[in-house]
Order: sequence, then structure tokens, then C-alpha cells
Amino acid sequence: MRDIFYNDWTTVLSTAGKGLLIYVALIVMLQISGKRSLSKFNIFDFVITVALGSVFASTLTSKDVKLAQSVTAIIILLGGQYIISKLAFKSDRFERLIKSEPALLYSGGAFNRKTMASERVTEREVLQAVRKSGSAGLDAVEAVILETDGTMSVIGASDARSHLIYDPVERA
Repeated sequence: MRDIFYNDWTTVLSTAGKGLLIYVALIVMLQISGKRSLSKFNIFDFVITVALGSVFASTLTSKDVKLAQSVTAIIILLGGQYIISKLAFKSDRFERLIKSEPALLYSGGAFNRKTMASERVTEREVLQAVRKSGSAGLDAVEAVILETDGTMSVIGASDARSHLIYDPVERA
């Protein structure tokens, strides 16, 4: 029964020590890599976050994974994210390759059912976004856009004068 809770105190103390050190290393490296690493998730950011969590968990739970290996893995992951985000910033083509495009779910007084179906978004979810935006109703809304990070942007009818806001959506 004792083996269920711990093998020995050395293992417990080793896990605590490695956990503290990898936690500090992760925080320091996330500070260095900048806000981009902590932004709302697109698919690429989600994969990086899951991978970082996996490295963190492996460090804590495996005797075979050494701290230097974990720190190296985190540097590789965050360094790769930095390089990919720089490339995406410099090249629209590369950005479209790694990120999804925004999708127009509602505009001009009508739901875009085909887009909603392909994005698996319900009318109820669109209406929820409208309510969260503070709009009184759909008559006060020009458009609802599903953004690349999964959030919905609600464009008020009075805000729709600038068609520049639709450019990335119209390209999609």
C-alpha cells in the first residue's frame, strides 16, 4: 500500500526540486519570449502550449528526463514559435499557411449558414457573442466574424463604415 503514495523520499524530493526549477525556467523563458506565447490560441499556439505542458509533466514524473533536457526542449519550442511568428509577420503567404482565416458568420441581416456549418458554430453561439458585445439585437449588428483564435468579433452597424476591417474576411 505504501508504494501507491511514494517510492521513497528521495524520489519525492527530486520531483519537488525539478518541479520548482522547471517552473522557474518556464516562467523566465516565457517572459523572454514575450506576450505572443501567452496570446489567445490559434492552432499553432495551442500545439505549443500542449507541448510545453507535456515537457513540464514529463520533467515532474519521469526519473529519466533530466532538467537540462527539459530546459532544452522548452528553448526549442519557444524558439521555434518565435521564428514561426516572425516568418508569419513578414509573409502573408506563410501566415495563411500556418493559421486559419477569419470567417464571416453573420452580415447584412442574415446568418451565413454554410460558413456556420463548416465552422461548426450554432446560431445560439452567434447570438451569445452579440449579447456579450453589448448590442441590443441583431438589428444593431452589421457582422459577426469568427476570428483565427476562435473568438467572435461583433461589428456594430454604426462601425461598419470602414470596409478595411473586412479585408481579411473577404479574402478567406
